[in-house]
Amino acid sequence: MTSQRPSYGNAAAEGAVHAALSSLKSTAKHVDTRAVRGRVTRAVGTLVHAVLPGAHVGELCLLQDHSTGWSLDAEVVGLLPDGVLLTPIGDMVGMSSRAEVVPTGRMQEVAVGADLLGRVIDSFGRPLDGKGPIKTTHTRPLRGRAPNPMRRRGIEQPFPLGVRVLDGLLTCGEGQRIGIYGDAGCGKSTLMSQIVKGADAEVTVVALIGERGREVREFIERHIGNAIDRTIAVVETSDRSAMERAQCAHTATALAEYFRDQGQRVVLMMDSLTRFSRAMREIGLAAGEPPTRRGFPPSVFALLPALLERAGMGEQGSITAFYTVLVEGDGTGDPIAEESRGILDGHIILSRALASREHFPAIDVLSSRSRVMDAVVSVSHRKAASFFRDLLSRYDEAEFLIKVGEYKPGGDPLTDRAIASIEDLRNFLRQGQDEPSSFEEAITWMSRLTD
Repeated sequence: MTSQRPSYGNAAAEGAVHAALSSLKSTAKHVDTRAVRGRVTRAVGTLVHAVLPGAHVGELCLLQDHSTGWSLDAEVVGLLPDGVLLTPIGDMVGMSSRAEVVPTGRMQEVAVGADLLGRVIDSFGRPLDGKGPIKTTHTRPLRGRAPNPMRRRGIEQPFPLGVRVLDGLLTCGEGQRIGIYGDAGCGKSTLMSQIVKGADAEVTVVALIGERGREVREFIERHIGNAIDRTIAVVETSDRSAMERAQCAHTATALAEYFRDQGQRVVLMMDSLTRFSRAMREIGLAAGEPPTRRGFPPSVFALLPALLERAGMGEQGSITAFYTVLVEGDGTGDPIAEESRGILDGHIILSRALASREHFPAIDVLSSRSRVMDAVVSVSHRKAASFFRDLLSRYDEAEFLIKVGEYKPGGDPLTDRAIASIEDLRNFLRQGQDEPSSFEEAITWMSRLTD
């Protein structure tokens, strides 16, 4: 016979539990709950050391001093046995030894949306153009991941840029990533302006990283001009902190990714990859990383592919990206130039010699390459471009003999033709900043010169 547990006392026990819970709830209402806070232990140069239990690398924190009302955002960039390393996002003037560190528990994000078109913002998405607040409710992680390589669509279509020499001889494909390499004064801004105005894009995102303050407004008004309505300019000038300058590249890329995911054709223009790398060098060296090539720490060479691979084709839209790289001479030995060339899908070399002769865009055609051109142009286009290059090469080989009066016509018919047609070839290569040119016009003109 199964015994049954007596039921007496259950009501009394349940009443006691309810009474205890009610008492706990009442007490909890009066408890002063506070978030986990850390304290600053040292601030040297561009780095802050703090004690902050449970922090994560990449976490956004708030530095604040209640006694003065001072506050500043910072990002956790390293972990130490006795604390964490933070890079302030802004000027540390006003920080005191009383400053606290408040973790937010989240990574950095940027506001995204169509309301950003036509606006000039900083790396936080705050407007700089005086046109009022930006109304958008969507956000996107600042440091996204590159698309799955097996889900990317292939580069199959040419992407008209409105620049004859590029459309004809260095044809860009939709979703291609190209580096523009040149020294100061070689016409990078002029070429960027022509691409922004002439590219067959629905949205253009321009990142101006570490630019001189006086040049920003000039670039927006003169070089972007009427294309501003479909353009977002992200700006951090040279006087901003290293973290803000580095963040500018991530913000611009995140905005481009958003519009790509909406199925749109996006142009991302970043000026410059060199200044982004220098900002990351400041952060890395301050954090104690060892210097390697040209003083750049190892983290820079890990961050470059992580940033550049985010552009390109997606499952729907595309980001056709152009990254300027500052080089001296031919760029030999420049680690940023060498690393980026190995990652990108092509390179445009700007020539100081051409720029000094007022030949713009000052593109050295024979030194430049588009790795996807053969896959996106017709056979006739490819043959015409190859013959055009051959003519330029033949003239370059004979130029010294021509200048000293030692060249004798008749020895090589192809060289003779190159010499006879060099001015026509140069007229094709030259193009004024406000001189529009369609893709079809470039191909037709080039075909006439090479028939």
